[in-house]
Amino acid sequence: MNIKSGAAKQLFGIIAGTVLIGTVVAGCAGGPITTREKGAGIGALSGAAVGGLIGSAVRHPALGAAIGGGLGLGAGALIGDQLQGRENQAWEQDQQIYRNQQDLSRQRQELEDLRRRTPEY
Repeated sequence: MNIKSGAAKQLFGIIAGTVLIGTVVAGCAGGPITTREKGAGIGALSGAAVGGLIGSAVRHPALGAAIGGGLGLGAGALIGDQLQGRENQAWEQDQQIYRNQQDLSRQRQELEDLRRRTPEY
């Protein structure tokens, strides 16, 4: 029984260390947090909480939290990626609308200039 318990603790230590290193590296990257990163963070925390609760029912809360956190991280990143894609698409559409409005304004100004220069009959 001690071997299994030791292996579980070692596995949890490796996972926790990897998550900690990943967090530090991502934190050093700088810049604002993207929607994808927010989704991954929320998913990891939610998954760890649910996994910890499920794991405590079978007397392995740390392992349950580690597994739930990993699964939640993946699911949250996928959802965040979809939301990020929609935000990018909306931004591109807004830019196109702005360019169209600028073009329309320029054409109206040109039309007004032509009307002023052309004598009426």
